[in-house]
Amino acid sequence: MTYPDTGLVAILRGVTPDEAVEIAAAVLDVGFDAVEVPYNSPDPLESIRRIRSAAPAGSRVGAGTVLTPDDVRRAADAGASLIVSPNTRADVVAETVRLGLESYPGAATPTEAFVALDAGARAVKLFPSAAVGVDGMRAWASVLPAGTGLVPVGGVDADNLADWARAGAAGAGIGTSLYRPGDGASVVADRAAALVTAWHTARASP
Repeated sequence: MTYPDTGLVAILRGVTPDEAVEIAAAVLDVGFDAVEVPYNSPDPLESIRRIRSAAPAGSRVGAGTVLTPDDVRRAADAGASLIVSPNTRADVVAETVRLGLESYPGAATPTEAFVALDAGARAVKLFPSAAVGVDGMRAWASVLPAGTGLVPVGGVDADNLADWARAGAAGAGIGTSLYRPGDGASVVADRAAALVTAWHTARASP
């Protein structure tokens, strides 16, 4: 798996199909690499379909809060290429890999991370990242196989994104500090641009 220039994933929890395309474009246009529509959003599969249809060909569109292999299949049918979960289930990871999609299972301990990798994942969602912490992520990186992507999610915002970037995170999933239901596209675009700048600045610093 290769990681993009930013690796930033916009978590659009609560987005509706009617606003999904505009909100997704707002973050993708300023440098976010991917958007994720969690299953606990209104009609998430329709939002994924619309975003996938409208987004540039290289954009990554994902489903979040994916809990079962059937969830994986339905997301794939809707056009998702990213499968993101809050937990680690080997059968979910295996189905994701079988379908040729990117798997981001959630892990809160190194033990869970190893289970995810053994099932076929090549990256792990640190969740909740606020509980793991930057130092915790560094400790994980010292024991996990080289090249494992560590992606913090849950508590990542403009105040701490640079810390995660400098610590070696492959990317980050950003939710309520970027988008909340009802936020307009211009507001979301401004937040997204600031986050992209913070990420690149931190990555460029010695």
